[in-house]
Formats: sequence, structure tokens, C-alpha cells
Amino acid sequence: MPAFAATPDTVDSGWILARLAHPAPMQTPFVELRDSSLLKAPLRISGEYRRPDVATLVREVRSPYAETTTIREGQATIVRGQRSRSFSLARVPELAGLQASFGALLAGDRATLERNYRIDATGTRQRWTLTLVPRDAALAAKLRDIVLHGRGAELRCFETEPAHGGDTQRTLLASAARAADGVADGKALAALCTAG
Repeated sequence: MPAFAATPDTVDSGWILARLAHPAPMQTPFVELRDSSLLKAPLRISGEYRRPDVATLVREVRSPYAETTTIREGQATIVRGQRSRSFSLARVPELAGLQASFGALLAGDRATLERNYRIDATGTRQRWTLTLVPRDAALAAKLRDIVLHGRGAELRCFETEPAHGGDTQRTLLASAARAADGVADGKALAALCTAG
């Protein structure tokens, strides 16, 4: 008999992906923490992610500045104030990877995720982690992994880890982002990512 036997509460990537699948259109608030040894406290950015259709991802920053990034058909367009610039995602593989991973997650498209990432799931239905490790060499040169934290059908947070050192970028979503309202301490905000 194996030392570990799966219980009904144990999760695998298929269970998690089935719960995260949401048809477009959809939106969720976010709070992003950007930490740096050059900053006294993490930079806190808040706004909303939107997926108006299956081919489009919009990241609208509302505080501490206003900026909208739209990713569609291999292009990213950033609008800040009166200025707008567009560029190919081929120049920024981490943005292309983000669009591919979010699109596949929200579509419940395991085949696309497995084509682009090695996937590992751990935890229980009440508190799970899904780790995505890039297969593409260009993306892997920039990004070590994306770690998603959730509970039940809710994706609460994701962390992106640079490939060669640097600071983890943490983005709180949904109820974790709402719980972060008024929280200024960096450690408390980071705890909301994984605590659930």
C-alpha cells in the first residue's frame, strides 16, 4: 500500500482548471505589489483585469496612476494619459506568456497550458497552489515560474518569479484584492496572497 493515498479533498491540476474556467466577458479587481530594495515599502498598484472576449486581456490601473494595457492578437497597447504606444508581444515574452496562461486558465484549456508550461498542483480544495514553469526558452530566460494560489473555485493571487534573481511580483485578485483595501503593510498584503 502506498504511503500517500489521495483523499477526496486532494486536488490535481484538472480539478483546479475546471473550477477556474470562466467564459468571457469577465472582470476581477487586482492589487499588485512591486517590491524592490530601492523602495522603503512595496509599490502598491490597483485596478481591474478584464477579459471582454476570448482573444483580449485588459489590465486597467486606477491607482496610483491611470494606465490601460490591452493585449490582443499578438500586440500590446498601453494608454497612459494622452499617450498611447503599441508593440509586438514577441518583444516581451513575459506579457505573451501572461496572456497565454490567463486565456488558457479562464478557458479551462489544459492542452494549451501544458504546451506552454510544466504544471504542478498541490494542496486541498480549500487551499491549493498551481505552479506553471515555462517550456519556451525565451520566456524561461525571463521568468522562472508563475505560482497561483486559490481556494475552491477562486484564484486569489499569482506570483511571478524572475529567472535570474530579483523580486517576486505578487498580484492579489478577487476577494484577496478586496481584503487588501486599506492594508498598507507589505507583509500583511503578501500574507493575503497565500493565507486565504
